[in-house]
Amino acid sequence: MPEMDMYDQPLEEMSNQQKAAILFITLGPELSAPVFKHLSDDEIERITLEIASQKQVTPDQKAYVISEFYQLAMAQDYLSTGGLEYAQDVLEKALGSEKAANILSRLTTSLQVRPFDFLRKTDPSQLLNFIQNEHPQTIALVMAYLDSDQAAMILTALPSDKQADVAKRIAEMDRTSPDVIREVERVLERKLSALVTQDFTTAGGVKAIVEILNRVDRTSEKAIIETLEVDNPELTEEIKKLMFVFEDIVMIDDRSIQRILRDVDNKDLSLSLKATPKEVADKVFKNMSSRAADMLREEIEFMGPVKIRDVEEAQQRIVNVIRNLEDKGEIVVARGGKGEEMIV
Repeated sequence: MPEMDMYDQPLEEMSNQQKAAILFITLGPELSAPVFKHLSDDEIERITLEIASQKQVTPDQKAYVISEFYQLAMAQDYLSTGGLEYAQDVLEKALGSEKAANILSRLTTSLQVRPFDFLRKTDPSQLLNFIQNEHPQTIALVMAYLDSDQAAMILTALPSDKQADVAKRIAEMDRTSPDVIREVERVLERKLSALVTQDFTTAGGVKAIVEILNRVDRTSEKAIIETLEVDNPELTEEIKKLMFVFEDIVMIDDRSIQRILRDVDNKDLSLSLKATPKEVADKVFKNMSSRAADMLREEIEFMGPVKIRDVEEAQQRIVNVIRNLEDKGEIVVARGGKGEEMIV
């Protein structure tokens, strides 16, 4: 039996890819080109192939696709203007309950709205007041959906007895049901507006807590890691493999060290080596000219007493330089002390 041509199939059975192709064909190259700039390479390739395979587009198909696109665009505008309830009310009056529900379901799925999205716009100090007295599991769930910098500030501000517990719960977190997310959102509903997602969402995990720990101060980081090591050595080892701290410089090859030193502020370098293991300092001196190394040693010697906090902040700035160069693929960093290498 021959395969059914796209133009013989019912309009409602067309795939999203087919609809996109028809929309772009209908819009024409001048209007389609700017839209393509916002698509991924994979999406462009698939839609281009679909467009290339079309021989003709019927008036019915054009009308159907344009109508659906218009409805989705208007629904998105209603969502952003007045929220879910407003959008649902307007669409139901215009299109009926069934079609309104279908459009909103498709739209919210495509938008991939993350739970607690509104929290990422909230000042961390205010957010801390909302959640610091909640159960550690609740705090962990909320933090797992925050930006890493924001979550790090909250983790640092939590009482020491809660820090490691919350960190462990984030690391061990996997999939959370929508019902649980809704319940947590309701706790904050009186002071902050809430968003709900219909699908199971993935957040937390080892990578999430590593991103957070990489941004907290060194004192909090060390305390959390030490507590986790006692409570769950295997989890701690997994976390440490993905982390990079100043002392890990000894694992970086000489060429990469030389590249790093070009971007490091001299004051930060002298401060960071003021209180560091000998092997770390030797690694740095080894990759400098004799004259530069002697000058750095003298600067450290005559620096006098310095605050531990200043040293840690200088070390963190150098770590940030290293992470930035690693992100660009300019250096390679061995992680976990076992010769494993990762290029980011």
